Amino acid sequence: MNVSVIIPVYNAEKFLPVCLESLAIQTLRDFEVIVVDDCSTDSSLAVAESFVERFDERLKIFTLPTNTGSGAVPRNVGFERACGDYVYFVDADDLLIDNALETFYDFAAKYRADVVFTGKFFTCDEKPVPDSLGEKIWLPASENDAPTLESDDISERVKLFVDRRMWWPPWTKFLRRQFLVDNDIKFLPLRICEDAVWTFKLLCLAKRWLTVPTSLYIHRANQNSLCKRTRSPREELELWSSPLTSAVEYLNDFMSRFEFFGRHPNYAVLVINILVNECFLRMSPALKELSWREAYEIFLRQFASAGPQPALTAWLIVMANIYRNELIK
Repeated sequence: MNVSVIIPVYNAEKFLPVCLESLAIQTLRDFEVIVVDDCSTDSSLAVAESFVERFDERLKIFTLPTNTGSGAVPRNVGFERACGDYVYFVDADDLLIDNALETFYDFAAKYRADVVFTGKFFTCDEKPVPDSLGEKIWLPASENDAPTLESDDISERVKLFVDRRMWWPPWTKFLRRQFLVDNDIKFLPLRICEDAVWTFKLLCLAKRWLTVPTSLYIHRANQNSLCKRTRSPREELELWSSPLTSAVEYLNDFMSRFEFFGRHPNYAVLVINILVNECFLRMSPALKELSWREAYEIFLRQFASAGPQPALTAWLIVMANIYRNELIK
């Protein structure tokens, strides 16, 4: 089996048919599709089952016992059941152009890549069958001219992460399965930002990272996705403050295994800073809507349930001192 395509699904009945149809017409035929349903309350499971015959038993469907609230656990469950030489994660509300898997596979095989990253992709509207496609380039145009094997220097890899030149969504990366197995690379069971930690681990551990200039994936601007859906200020603060506990400590523990970060602690701080700043940027509107007392109670609950947080505490003290020095100038 060349490729395993893994799709986490939760209440995706509107878009899942188009997603699966885009896989059914792929020019590459030697692949399997693994749908992991996160206890959908709509007809998503029935939609997936209706496609079984289209894939000649190459479509496998699993249902989780309880809802996990994000794509992290469903992706891990799908990965554990994957048989392909390569793994590709697709969101249930998105779709692929017809030669996407074949093109990804050819890039990976030709360059013997652990990771194939695409810095370009198509965008579409929320109609189940899009009227037209746009195109988005995540990387600067000068870096999109030809397939490029990134330097294996870890300092250069960390700079790619810190400079936000490697976008986090899993669907931007086509991966060699044995590389993931050998390095025990899975998603942290977080509601949000699990892809940031996962991407950073890939960057640090992949021996051959290929960046390609080709648009193969169609990303839908779904306003009901976890990141974009409307929530109350309290719910928004609870969501985006949750990675401040386990994700920060995980990154700190992971970096402590590398001699590089021991010799260059400034890089470790920059990595943590990227994640924490993203969370605070996203929660900023909610903080403006809540009283300081309401925000304090939410943060207190988040931190109290997580136990000791030395890395986060260190970051907060350092940042507080920086802001203090700015204020007293």
